[in-house]
Amino acid sequence: MKTITNKARIEEIFARGTVVEVLPSKDEFIARLMAGEPIRIYIGVDPTGTAIHLGHAKNLFFLEELRQLGHEVIFLFGDFTAMIGDPSDKKATRKKLTAVEVKENMSGWIEQLKPILGFDDKENPAKVMYNSTWLSKLTFGDILELSANFTVQQMLERDMFAKRLKENTPIYLHEFMYPLMQGYDSVAMDVDAELCGTDQIFNALAGRTLLKRLKNKDKFVVALNLIANPKTGELMSKSNGTGVFVNVPPNDLFGAIMALPDPMIDPLFLNCTRIPLTEKEALMATGPREAKARIAFDIVKRFHSESAAKSAEESFNNTFAKGGVPEDIQEISIASGGSLADALVKAKIVASKAEWRRLIDGGAVRTESDEKITDPNYNPTKNAVLKIGKRRFVKLII
Repeated sequence: MKTITNKARIEEIFARGTVVEVLPSKDEFIARLMAGEPIRIYIGVDPTGTAIHLGHAKNLFFLEELRQLGHEVIFLFGDFTAMIGDPSDKKATRKKLTAVEVKENMSGWIEQLKPILGFDDKENPAKVMYNSTWLSKLTFGDILELSANFTVQQMLERDMFAKRLKENTPIYLHEFMYPLMQGYDSVAMDVDAELCGTDQIFNALAGRTLLKRLKNKDKFVVALNLIANPKTGELMSKSNGTGVFVNVPPNDLFGAIMALPDPMIDPLFLNCTRIPLTEKEALMATGPREAKARIAFDIVKRFHSESAAKSAEESFNNTFAKGGVPEDIQEISIASGGSLADALVKAKIVASKAEWRRLIDGGAVRTESDEKITDPNYNPTKNAVLKIGKRRFVKLII
């Protein structure tokens, strides 16, 4: 596929502000995109959960735009590195996953990614790779040779390790191995560039070091921003109430976006939509409610369809403007005397029993008659409708 070197289009892609930093420089990277030769660029994600959220998705929007310019893009599953545990931005050691857990987490990801990346493009499809393909084959001698390219002092320069040392919190030796493993991904795939979040720059630079020393090849590191609430600094995540996961029906996705705090409107507009920047001022002038609805519509349309987005908007307006219950409410069956918490987790209405307890403790679970449920072991004895948080409803069939 011939690459597109339209300068205006390339500048438009960068104008949304998703890219925070490019190493060695943004000008050099744009010049490379303008050179007319396709580059191989990848983004790697450790499948530590079963779903991706909009914070992940916005990085893939950018990657897809580069693919549409004619460049070779790779989505890398860090199925091996997920079993090590990425220490990035962690105050304590991340839990290591088993091979079975990683496989289960990956099982639904491709379907979630299909609306974002052009896997089915006949001329230049996005590629999927797994770093277990090469990392599982490294010998102990190979790892020693790789580790000789770095010093302990370099590793200790990382902010999270410095904090742990100061707080006398353990740093395990395997955590030093993580940057080596991620760095070797660049060598194994022989890439020209890597996309990463700003929290991954250290790991990406390890790949730049190894690629230069082992293949005498330079690699661009393109660091993308992290979606955060501009007022609180909270990152998009499920635990702090600002996470929007995409593996949900259109109505739920629309409602989850509408439930986000108003300061999230600007970062969502810039990162998660492709509404023209020229329309931003007029959109924001309509007020938070309307602006958020337009953003929600654009995102649901991308992950589902325009008709699904219209239906989701209508359902939201009919339900929440009038204080009613959605017509297409999700139903789950529970055996008499069975565990409600188990049923909700199995149906993926809540992520875990721990989340269910947090919702109960926070007063976020009510019956259709607006009675608050206070017992996490609550089990209904008859059919009922529960409202979970501001936007989720579920019908319980006993």
